[in-house]
Formats: sequence, C-alpha cells, structure tokens
Amino acid sequence: MLELDAEAFYGELARRVREHISGSSPVLVGVHTGGVWLAERLRADLGIVPEVGILDVSFYRDDHHQGGLSRGVRPSRIPFDINGAHVLLVDDVLNTGRTVRAAMNELFDYGRPARIELAVLVDRGGRELPISTALVGRTLEVPADVSVVLSRDDDQRLQLRLERAVDE
Repeated sequence: MLELDAEAFYGELARRVREHISGSSPVLVGVHTGGVWLAERLRADLGIVPEVGILDVSFYRDDHHQGGLSRGVRPSRIPFDINGAHVLLVDDVLNTGRTVRAAMNELFDYGRPARIELAVLVDRGGRELPISTALVGRTLEVPADVSVVLSRDDDQRLQLRLERAVDE
C-alpha cells in the first residue's frame, strides 16, 4: 500500500527549502488552496517575515475556456512589491506544469521578480510543460486517472489521499 504521510512529506519539503534559502530573503507566494496552506506554514516554520502572497490562477489557465467560470475563484493578493524579489512559489501537487505556468504568468502581471523558484509537497510526474523543481517533499508515481488531493484535518494537520476519476 502507498504510504501518504503528508506531515512527513512536509517535513522533507521544509528541510529542503530551509537549506536552499539559507542566506537569502525570499517572499512566499502560495497557489490556492493547498499551496497557500503550505506557504503559510513554511513562513511560520522558517521565520520568513513578509506576509504570504496568494494566487488564484483560474483566469490564467490555458484550459479556462473549457470549464467556464468556477464558483471557487478567489481574488489573488500580493502584499509586497514583486519587482526584483526572490519569489518562492509554493503549490501542493506538481503534475502537468500548467498551474505553475499560469502562476508565473500572473506573477508577471504584478511586476518583474528577480527569480522565481518552485516548492511543492508532491511531484506526481505527468509533465506536459518543461517545469521542474528540486524543492519537493516527495515524488510519487501515480496513474494519470488518479488525483493527489491535499486537505487538512480539524487540527490543521495535512492529509493526502488518492482519488480515482469517475466517468460521467
């Protein structure tokens, strides 16, 4: 059975990020929703000062026209100047790379960062775009018809589950 210990995956991600940013002053930007949870926790655990930026990339996705307007669209908020910043973009699951591409497109609407780096809890493969990162909590091989879903329990502890897509 596949062990999905989200808290252990987070511990590894935090360790890698801590080592990677040593001596630098990044700003954290989380992608709704799981990426925001992770960015807020990294901020607290690593002592990063600026408030976490929040992106909802719904309007920036290249497949936006296929699904129409989603009820879950939230406003993005970047509470700091992005120009010249070292941005650590945080998301929960890296799959095709399309969400990351959309997030970078939106970030450039706010300004021109000096550098954008990506941190993810789970890299599940399946890339359709040339997007990668070394800042990963865990790499998993997951079939294409299975989603990796991050949630939190009542105590705000991270939970991961696999969900098979259902045919309609």
